Amino acid sequence: MLACVGSILFSAKAIVTKLTYRYGVDALTVIGFRMLFSLPFFAVVAAVQARRARAGRIPRLNGRDAVLVLTLGFIGYYLSSYLDFLGLQYITAGLERLILFLSPTFVLLISALYLKRRITAAQWLAMGLSYLGVLLAFIHDLSFAGSNVLLGAGFVLASAFTYSIYLISSGEILKRVGSTRLVAYAMSASAVYALLHFLAQRGLDGLVQPMPVYWLSGVHAVLNTVLPTFMVMWAVARIGAPMTSQLGMIGPVSVLFLAWWILGEPITILQLAGTVLVLGGMVVLGRVRPAN
Repeated sequence: MLACVGSILFSAKAIVTKLTYRYGVDALTVIGFRMLFSLPFFAVVAAVQARRARAGRIPRLNGRDAVLVLTLGFIGYYLSSYLDFLGLQYITAGLERLILFLSPTFVLLISALYLKRRITAAQWLAMGLSYLGVLLAFIHDLSFAGSNVLLGAGFVLASAFTYSIYLISSGEILKRVGSTRLVAYAMSASAVYALLHFLAQRGLDGLVQPMPVYWLSGVHAVLNTVLPTFMVMWAVARIGAPMTSQLGMIGPVSVLFLAWWILGEPITILQLAGTVLVLGGMVVLGRVRPAN
């Protein structure tokens, strides 16, 4: 239940972002308000974790780990999110979620390139299915959303790539720091980056927005950021990462129908076929044992 609901809430951020754009705001305002409302929650968890470290119940961060956490917060939660929100200005919520689902394939390719891990035939098949599925969804968007689809897809693809770098880089420090502390510290750092960017560009005047922007940002922060972050983490602790990842595939499907219901985005055969192919590719990828 935690894995499924967490995935749906995570995926639904695209819906809330699209609704917020209707009030004339841009990607920087969306991420700025999201982090403004999320920061108190993550800061409280980070403070509790820091107190436990000072009491000697968990290891303290050394200087190297502290720098790495700050870097991961920048790449994985600030930069990746900002690129994602930029892309959502131009493409449908359904295509955005499918492109983000390519992150595991980027992890595989980066690992093969830099860690010299061989890609098996089954993994190539999985990637082929996934990219073909995204291509079909992309063609769907071209016919409905206009010429800026390529620009939007490029931003979201860059978001998936930067998040893949975060996933690869966080593997080793995760063992030393722990998932709760890493998420709390990295999210708190990313909130500071986002707020500094927002204030530098918009100033205090940028905080004055239509009332719906405030309550939509509150929903975005609590229901689409804080809660699913910890729900997925708790799911991993109970049923393991592989099962959580498999159950997380409900996310793209849920967005497809939520976007149709709430945003009025059309559902076509191309989009359904693309979703099936991407999810099929992820199933194959999740079942393949990595090559040495």
